[in-house]
Amino acid sequence: MLDRIVARIATYEPGEGDDASRGDHQLSPHLKPSPPWTPAAVLVPLIDRADGMTVLLTQRTDHLTDHAGQISFPGGHLEATDFDAAAGALRETEEELGIPPARVSLLGRLDTYITRTSFEVIPIVGLITPPFPLQPDSFEVADVFEVPLAFLLDPENYVRHERLYDGGAAYYYAVPYGDRYIWGATAGMLKNLCEALRD
Repeated sequence: MLDRIVARIATYEPGEGDDASRGDHQLSPHLKPSPPWTPAAVLVPLIDRADGMTVLLTQRTDHLTDHAGQISFPGGHLEATDFDAAAGALRETEEELGIPPARVSLLGRLDTYITRTSFEVIPIVGLITPPFPLQPDSFEVADVFEVPLAFLLDPENYVRHERLYDGGAAYYYAVPYGDRYIWGATAGMLKNLCEALRD
């Protein structure tokens, strides 16, 4: 399975820029913000567990300005010192979780994802083999957990929900997992991963 995952991600052709095929606007076109967008990157960490591949996720602390309390991938906006999106994703992962870049094998990337909050996010897929250091930054990260990749590869686990936003209806994907509610951009990027790896 690992060889297939590596090959699928390495050969995946993502969407780019204004023609990105992913974003909050997929289900709610009126939510697509106008450029300029803030460049950002996240790491989609695949954990190669002996009993099956998992995806590592974080829950953000409740006091943060952006996306407080939500489930997300490690990552954030790109800084001037970041060579590229991969470098930014690795830097943020080390800052948030204490996982050094040398422990992550980069496999490739998924589609650019544009959020309604004007972030242009590049998801970088990386493979991490246990054991690995994990020291979450308590200011940003409230919890760290893993979801079996097999669960995320089942399209039946992705549901479309509706909520009121700015006086109108907004639709989004969600992936409920136990008592976790994965939704919004994170669910959208996981759906992209699911479609990229699906037979």
